[in-house]
Amino acid sequence: MFRTLRITTLLFAALMVFGSASAADWKEGTHYKKLDTPVRTASDSGIEVAEVFWYGCPHCYNFKPLAEAWEAEAPDYVEYVRIPAALGSSWEPHARAFYALEAMDALDTMHDPMFDALAGQRRPLNDGESLAGFVAEHGVDPDEFLANYKSFGVNARMQQAQSKIRGARITGTPSMLVNGKYTISASMAGSLEAMLEVVDYLVEKEHTENQ
Repeated sequence: MFRTLRITTLLFAALMVFGSASAADWKEGTHYKKLDTPVRTASDSGIEVAEVFWYGCPHCYNFKPLAEAWEAEAPDYVEYVRIPAALGSSWEPHARAFYALEAMDALDTMHDPMFDALAGQRRPLNDGESLAGFVAEHGVDPDEFLANYKSFGVNARMQQAQSKIRGARITGTPSMLVNGKYTISASMAGSLEAMLEVVDYLVEKEHTENQ
């Protein structure tokens, strides 16, 4: 019996060592990609972690609470940003709405409702007018929203964001972009949860190299 218990204990220990090693052994080209040409980050200080998403994406909707929990526990040297993707023409109104709401300081109020309406309820909010009507339901001035939605400033933010996404060669959502150098998708990492484990690994890697 003692021999059986000892063998079982040794096997369990071996499995634990193997499991922890495989979880930490993130491979470039397998679990994440390194860009040949890094893209510019919003800040020269700290490490930028960018979440690339679409309000209508159900996977982004499921990823949202995980990403928010990660952001809340992120080190002080991490700058967490969100980049709305416009990978198709039908995505553009929602990305434009993100920047319009940001310009109005209404993004904190509307970020959750936008996700709930588009990814959760699949409401047909596919142009500026329907989106203006929707934000009005939540107390946001629809005329001010439309003015920002069509503004030069929002156009410029849109162009910058989509140029960054193209430069990072991101073709799906949700995706993560670490310090303008590395991209991670759920399909590469293995799951939505694993995406953030890879982000942890790359953030630590960048932080160590920058010391």
